[in-house]
Amino acid sequence: MSMQPSPWPEPDPEVAGVIEAIFRGKQLPLPVQVRDMLGEVFPDGQFAQLFATRGRPGLSPGLLALVSVLQAAERLTDRQAAGMARENLSWKYALGLALDDPGFDFSVLSEFRARVVAGGMEQRLLDLLLAALAEKGLVGAGGRQRTDSTHVISAVRDLNRLELAGESVRAAVEAIVAAVPGWFEQVFDVSGWSRRYGHKIDSFKMPKAQTKRDLLAGDYATDAHALLDAVYSPAAPVWLRELAPVQALRIVLLQNFVVAVDRQGRQVIRMRDAVGDGVPPAQGRLTSPYDLDTRWAAKGDDLFWNGYKVHISEACDAAPST
Repeated sequence: MSMQPSPWPEPDPEVAGVIEAIFRGKQLPLPVQVRDMLGEVFPDGQFAQLFATRGRPGLSPGLLALVSVLQAAERLTDRQAAGMARENLSWKYALGLALDDPGFDFSVLSEFRARVVAGGMEQRLLDLLLAALAEKGLVGAGGRQRTDSTHVISAVRDLNRLELAGESVRAAVEAIVAAVPGWFEQVFDVSGWSRRYGHKIDSFKMPKAQTKRDLLAGDYATDAHALLDAVYSPAAPVWLRELAPVQALRIVLLQNFVVAVDRQGRQVIRMRDAVGDGVPPAQGRLTSPYDLDTRWAAKGDDLFWNGYKVHISEACDAAPST
């Protein structure tokens, strides 16, 4: 695909007239303001290295770059952004398209991004935009800023480690049963698994004695190993192991259990001891089989939650005097 650099087309007079009539005395849409204030933000010549000099001519890379900026500003998909370029008057104004211009296929946007990434021009796009904004006084030089974080609680049930082990097995079983009806019944005794995992795992229904809880943890881990062995066997569908709950079960098993040998030389599976065996740090340890990104976190001495941290930054330089 080739590209012959050329200046951006001026906004179509017919489109400009309609916009002036609609928005007279009102704030203009963002695409119109961008074109009026910044002009040709991304000259085609800046992208010459990405294209050949011969071959089928492509769309203006500068205009596609502007489409990408507007798309990010309005949080649109490729299909939606292509629709805006075809149907929205303010976008047509910014891109210099005629009222009856049919626009372009949405796949052009992903192809353009791939070409930019392959050519290592991502930073160049940002630099051109920042330079245009700085020239108009819309952004200033970097100054001081402060950053803080606030907690966001995830929409999952808080589980202790014993509950997490049992619920992870349950989640994996349910995903497998839904994905391949009939397979689980051929491998396991369904009635036995149903008694243990037919309902959500809850501490209120668990034994209170620590010895019995340790035995229950071993049962969960044994079931997890048996389930994973079956899923990873040559007779099982290969794609079963790619199910998210199955992968979560593998991680939960590794992070919370160890395989040891007792005094009689028998192999036993027991829950990790935080002091003797060690457990992964909180930022890497799964806390739910249903949300693989949520984590236990703490802030100060009195805030402890299962969820996320949102970091917020703000400039703290003194405002310029007027």
